[in-house]
Amino acid sequence: MKILFVTTEFADFAKAGGLADVSAALPRALRKQGADVRVLLPGLQKVIDQLGTLTLVGSLPRRAGIGPCLLGEAKARDGLPLYVALDPSLYQRDGNAYASPDGQNWPDNDIRFARLALTAAQIADGKAGLTWQPDLVHANDWPTGLLPAFLAWENSPIPSIMTVHNLAHQGLFPGDRRGVLGVPDEAFGIDGVEFYGQVSFLKAGLHYANHITTVSPTYAREITTPEHGAGLAGLLALKAQGAGITGILNGLDDEWDPERDPYLAQPFDADDTTGKSVMKERIRTSLCLAPAEGPLFGIVSRLVHQKGMDLVADAAAEIVQRGGQIAILGVGDPETEDRLREAVRHNRDHVAMLNGFNEPMAHRIMAASDFYLMPSRFEPCGLSQMHAQRYGALPVAHATGGLVDTVTDGETGFTFPDFSIESFVSAIDRAFAAYADPPTLGRMRVAAMRCCRAWEISAGEYLKLYSRLTGKPLLRLAGTGGTRAGAGLADLRAASCMDKP
Repeated sequence: MKILFVTTEFADFAKAGGLADVSAALPRALRKQGADVRVLLPGLQKVIDQLGTLTLVGSLPRRAGIGPCLLGEAKARDGLPLYVALDPSLYQRDGNAYASPDGQNWPDNDIRFARLALTAAQIADGKAGLTWQPDLVHANDWPTGLLPAFLAWENSPIPSIMTVHNLAHQGLFPGDRRGVLGVPDEAFGIDGVEFYGQVSFLKAGLHYANHITTVSPTYAREITTPEHGAGLAGLLALKAQGAGITGILNGLDDEWDPERDPYLAQPFDADDTTGKSVMKERIRTSLCLAPAEGPLFGIVSRLVHQKGMDLVADAAAEIVQRGGQIAILGVGDPETEDRLREAVRHNRDHVAMLNGFNEPMAHRIMAASDFYLMPSRFEPCGLSQMHAQRYGALPVAHATGGLVDTVTDGETGFTFPDFSIESFVSAIDRAFAAYADPPTLGRMRVAAMRCCRAWEISAGEYLKLYSRLTGKPLLRLAGTGGTRAGAGLADLRAASCMDKP
């Protein structure tokens, strides 16, 4: 089965958020199960600089105001095949995939991402001059939203999947840009790409894709409601009625393993957490927190409105008064950062914040923390709570999206039902109660550390979906009568304690 996986981020080279981790992990898990997966990326400067050998393999034609580009081929460190859309005028800039170093979105983002989507569509339709052609294309989030549309407008037989990692980001551009983007006149309407007079890249993907996936089962249901549908609930509800939406939970990356983590002074596991106590004292010292006997609450997150950090700021005094401390690592919007800094100023010996992101420190805070605060307003899947669980930091999480699917209240963490300070503090109270009862804390910590969802399980679910859309059979295990996405998936499920629908 040949799959073209299209993304703007890839953790090996260019990362702005969780999409990069998924884009690096899922194709690799699919390859391990026998699929021929190739990843298409934009030729960002960071990507070009780190690839090493890049071979030109094709030249792709223009469409409307989207200029031509070259196509490069390379391999990741483990041999994963990569294609790279090459246009220096669009991609080789400072900053990340979406914005300049000062955080401003590139003004030509519509053309930049339309070119990426068009490149994928042209590869799928055999217009790139390659000897390889996918059976299915897998688009991810709004920057690739025009990919299913381009395939539909060309009457391509190649099926497409659109994965929504976060519905809040939709890729909206002025309606008068539709001609430049090659949008047919008849497609600029309610049954097409139009969204309140604008061109919506995400709506294009949702409307034209053969199937939609989200990164957790609960989020797949939530986005069909007005509360979480971001203006697209009607379209998504119709898709869901036709069984056109599937929620497939993300997996846990192998690099998040406290037994083998090179960033930890003393590795540990569920049977012996001595190293966790060592890390706790080291983090307190490095962040200039006062010596204390109480629990440490960790946060490694984007410090933005979605993540509910305003609740953390409001609850900080209560946590400190109860004998707890808070260690925060992240970067975000100025208003949220200012609120957290105010909490630090009022509790300087017990609340610390490192503004920015540092991979080693992220691992160390996870390892040091007794509890992990994740009061997100909404959370499509969330990876941080799974990282925290693997490191024995019990999540205190809002019962929404993927948090519902990964945190079992009272067993592998604590959830609170209402997004309010009262509900949040109630869950924090239960965390303090568990901390005061070592047998309960130990039991929950062991359950959390052993409750891991392997990427192979997610890959098996995607393979079943790919098979249904392409009509190709599931891949056979070498030397057996089973299938990697059938009997093999059952074996993987039996080995995992996170087996939720």
